[in-house]
Amino acid sequence: MEYFLMFIGAVFVNNIVLAQFLGLCPFIGCSKEKSVSIGMGAAVVFVSVLATAITWLVQKYVLDALDLGYLQTIFFILIIAALVQFVEMFLKKVIPPLYKSLGIFLPLITTNCCVLGLAILVQRESFDLGTAVFYSFAASVGFLLALVLMAGIRERFAVCPVPRALQGTSLGLIMAGLMSLCFMAFKGMIQ
Repeated sequence: MEYFLMFIGAVFVNNIVLAQFLGLCPFIGCSKEKSVSIGMGAAVVFVSVLATAITWLVQKYVLDALDLGYLQTIFFILIIAALVQFVEMFLKKVIPPLYKSLGIFLPLITTNCCVLGLAILVQRESFDLGTAVFYSFAASVGFLLALVLMAGIRERFAVCPVPRALQGTSLGLIMAGLMSLCFMAFKGMIQ
């Protein structure tokens, strides 16, 4: 039951994008088409889970053991960058259309504050390894959900008459704000 509540809380109540406002750049940039948003969300889920597991181990067995906690951010960014390079090479070789459609946003996962934020957040909460990986998975699924919902809304607006002043990013930001308000309705579900 504890893991179920953690999953619901990470996906809906404390959504990493809509409640904690981490990862907004790919959220706005990759949410124009559902297929691209699913690919980006899946890449973020993969990188987040692996990065959280590896950074947890590095924190526990290297940084804490050698009293190098002040190097946490540098180590975490290097680990995330290496994982993103792996994902980029994999997608380029196996799924070239997805690689081309993600474009510049794939290397930007390295600087996606959602991934780094999750790695640091599980350290701050003092989760054990299993709980840290599960929380990271749940939070990145929340990122994927927000991305796909936003892509669906933006695809719908692409065929609707929208005033010229609201077209593009401004409408995306308005929709992000409204989605954030909608997700706030879940705040009372879990204490």
